[in-house]
Amino acid sequence: MAKKTGEKYQNIIEAAVKVIAQHGYHQAQVSKIAREASVADGTIYLYFDNKADVLVSLFKEKMGAFVQATRERIELLERADDRLRELIYMHLWQMSQNRDWAIVTQIELRQSDPVVRAGINQALKEYLKLIDEVIFLGKEQGVFRENVEHRVARKMIFGTLDEAVTSWVMNDRKYNLVSLVEPIHNLFINGLKVEKQ
Repeated sequence: MAKKTGEKYQNIIEAAVKVIAQHGYHQAQVSKIAREASVADGTIYLYFDNKADVLVSLFKEKMGAFVQATRERIELLERADDRLRELIYMHLWQMSQNRDWAIVTQIELRQSDPVVRAGINQALKEYLKLIDEVIFLGKEQGVFRENVEHRVARKMIFGTLDEAVTSWVMNDRKYNLVSLVEPIHNLFINGLKVEKQ
């Protein structure tokens, strides 16, 4: 069983992000990842079963940290609409801070390999759950309409953020990604808010 801790493990994860961002998953040979991490090729297999395991582990590690940082920030806020704004901010800000991670998430999230896709989807579940929590809180607080279908709202929120980052990556980051926080937040809130009588 491969070990999933330690400094070398983290170095390999970071190296994999960089190599996959530069070359794409299929061209990112284990030898390139090992070279970037300054370890021998065989060392990779002490930590990972194969290249697919590297990609899935990378998503689990990075997405886990991404979700944890977002959760810590939004839980400081009481109102659901404020939490939604902070979630949007954290998504766009975290992606804007690491170009390689942004490229990997936008390209490799759409894996055709069913085993890899299942592993990545598992890593995404906690983030989707966090979005659901914000939606349910908004309905509870009367900030969002009671009849908002949370699965549709979750897809709308995640899909919009995902597309915003994809467009930013594809346009070679020619604008400030975080500048989209307010327009996206306004779009969601105006679509979700209870209408005043």
